[in-house]
Amino acid sequence: MKAALRAKAMLLDPSVEWTVIERESGDPAYLLSRYVAVLALVPAVFGVIGACVVGVVVPGTGLVRAALFDGFFGAIFGYAMAFGIVLILALVIDLLAPLFGGRKDFDSAFKLAAYSYTPVWLTGIFLLLPGLRFLTLTGFYGAYVLALGLPRLMKSPEQKSYGYAAVIVVCAGALTLIAAAMQGAVFHTAGL
Repeated sequence: MKAALRAKAMLLDPSVEWTVIERESGDPAYLLSRYVAVLALVPAVFGVIGACVVGVVVPGTGLVRAALFDGFFGAIFGYAMAFGIVLILALVIDLLAPLFGGRKDFDSAFKLAAYSYTPVWLTGIFLLLPGLRFLTLTGFYGAYVLALGLPRLMKSPEQKSYGYAAVIVVCAGALTLIAAAMQGAVFHTAGL
């Protein structure tokens, strides 16, 4: 599996891609090393370039650049947090499955967590320029991608999948905001 091809398929035709993913092995170590490790680099790399080289607009102050040390270690922190978020989210998906009529299957839950985060990681490109940061909100397309994958991978009934997806999206949003706030507080850089 090529990460770029899978990411493209997840963005352009997720319903067809979930059918392909359903038949694949869900080995978490493989997904972490071959997919998450590649895509989580996008916000890390573009975030450090945007924070340290280009700068961030701070109201009342103007353009401010982060120190290279803060930007570099902030990017490493954000990169590591991406792995943690996917793991925690997979646990939440697996735990909630019976409540929404689905079946518990950690490998499928891990595939859902990893592949549904694709739009969020790819919006990390917008961390490069200060005027484009608001476009990171397009990462919410991942909620739609997740909702399409839940009936397929977790075998939840179609009518319960949107409620299931909403709970997971709230958890994912909270985890992402906590990680970004921690990164900002410790390293003074914007996180994703």
